[in-house]
Amino acid sequence: MENLKTNGTKVIVLGGLGEVGKNMYCVMHNDAIIVIDAGVSFPESEVMGVDYVLPDFTFLKENEDKIKALLITHGHEDHIGGIPFLLQSVNIPAVYAPNHAKELIAVKLQDRNIRYDNLFVYTDQTRLKFGGMEIEFFRITHSVPDSHGISIHTPDGRIVTTGDYKFDLTPIGPMADLYKMAKLGEEGVDLLIGDSTNALNEGFSSSESVVDETLNEMFDKCKNNRLIIATFASNIYRVKHIFETCYKHNRKICVFGRSMENNINISLNGGYIDHKEILVTPEEANNLKPNEVVILCTGSQGEPLAALSRIANGTHKQIKLRPDDVVIFSSSAIPGNALSISKTINKLYLKGVKVYTNNVLQDLHTSGHANEEEIKLMIRLIKPKYLMPFHGDYRMLKKQANIGINCGIPKENTFILKNGDTLILKDHVLTRGESQPGADIYVDGNRIGEIGGAVIKDRKIMANEGILVVIINVDMKKRELLITPNITTRGFVLVNENEDLIHKIEEKAEEIIQADLANPKANFALMKSNLTDTLYPFIYSLTGRKPIILPIILDIKR
Repeated sequence: MENLKTNGTKVIVLGGLGEVGKNMYCVMHNDAIIVIDAGVSFPESEVMGVDYVLPDFTFLKENEDKIKALLITHGHEDHIGGIPFLLQSVNIPAVYAPNHAKELIAVKLQDRNIRYDNLFVYTDQTRLKFGGMEIEFFRITHSVPDSHGISIHTPDGRIVTTGDYKFDLTPIGPMADLYKMAKLGEEGVDLLIGDSTNALNEGFSSSESVVDETLNEMFDKCKNNRLIIATFASNIYRVKHIFETCYKHNRKICVFGRSMENNINISLNGGYIDHKEILVTPEEANNLKPNEVVILCTGSQGEPLAALSRIANGTHKQIKLRPDDVVIFSSSAIPGNALSISKTINKLYLKGVKVYTNNVLQDLHTSGHANEEEIKLMIRLIKPKYLMPFHGDYRMLKKQANIGINCGIPKENTFILKNGDTLILKDHVLTRGESQPGADIYVDGNRIGEIGGAVIKDRKIMANEGILVVIINVDMKKRELLITPNITTRGFVLVNENEDLIHKIEEKAEEIIQADLANPKANFALMKSNLTDTLYPFIYSLTGRKPIILPIILDIKR
């Protein structure tokens, strides 16, 4: 932290390194801080009961008076999902976002009953100044409209962040501003903070227009079938050409999934998607002929509560599968989701429907992130002196660093960081600063940061080993055990089928309590501690398992 007080411009990374998600970092010059993005990540299965994972806001809380603004690159969850939680924890004077992201943020704040009046829209023509930092924006291509990179010009040098990007020369939406990127490169860029998500993929990513052609072919091929298309709700350009393809083929669209509905409503109102007239209700969709309707839904990642999973399970209240249905996955598997996607596909096959997924023979999806050759192009346009790979796990970051070296950036000028690390730019020279400790913040329902490692550990034990409750009735005044200890369990063993085991545990518990009652100094706390400490090894010796032991001691006066 002392290093943050030295002269120079600092880049402090709070999230987005060594992971894909919860992107957040700060640029600090003198006493002015701008925050870039405030994303969430979604928990792995072992983080039980947690809804979202947030970056650690400690640095921002400690420097709250220096924060000037939060800048948003685009409207994906891993860049805006943390905003409602951030605004409840830290005073943010202003939030600047492109129009599409601004509308998504407004919906999030409304859903959580958060009033915030300083949410502003920027465009690629906007110029901002905060404490010696001059900020401008440049248009890039991504899978969501209004995506931007950001240039921050300081007295110590220029920092450019790409945001999430790809190079698509035949995009569905506007072209990326190649001229402005090249102009920044000519003016001089000291540090490039670059998207690393697809750095491991060779060549160029496919154009969205290629996916458009494939979807057109699928519509022609399945012209007598009802189509069910699952895709990312946030992939607005994919949704856009699904609308256009349906319009072209005289099909209506029925939408399922709250996130899909929200994104489509915002995109229709903002003019990003046309043909609102082809939307129909579930009741209308069920009365249309198969070749007259397309069901557009969430669940492309096999999420158990998403619309497609419920359709596959036969539990959806409004849509039932028909034998001649065709299901199209216009998406690719996010790492870690392959198993859940396979389960959903198997259930669909068991229902007798045809399923099409993205593969080398049919381009039903393309990523919104740059492949290796596109990263090279970005580096050639921006011409940075230093490179900091961002947005990806370690192997992705390492790969982009190697790409930068191949493009002429000296190895010592590439910085692979981890969350909490700091870079200091002083007189156009970049060095490492000190790391600051931080930990993931868990959101569980309406509780932010209350669920820590100890709670998660207990949840894992309960899930794997179960819980055993020991109920003790005593008269503390007379130091007497009134009745035999009562044992009840959940997720450990069935009491009725393990009477001998339960009886042995009851006897052991009685032995421990009687010894404590004979000790005049033993209070409730000591008795509970002795019960837990002694029963753990005893139960493990009998069963090989270590359930959570919850002693309940009741003082009953007679």
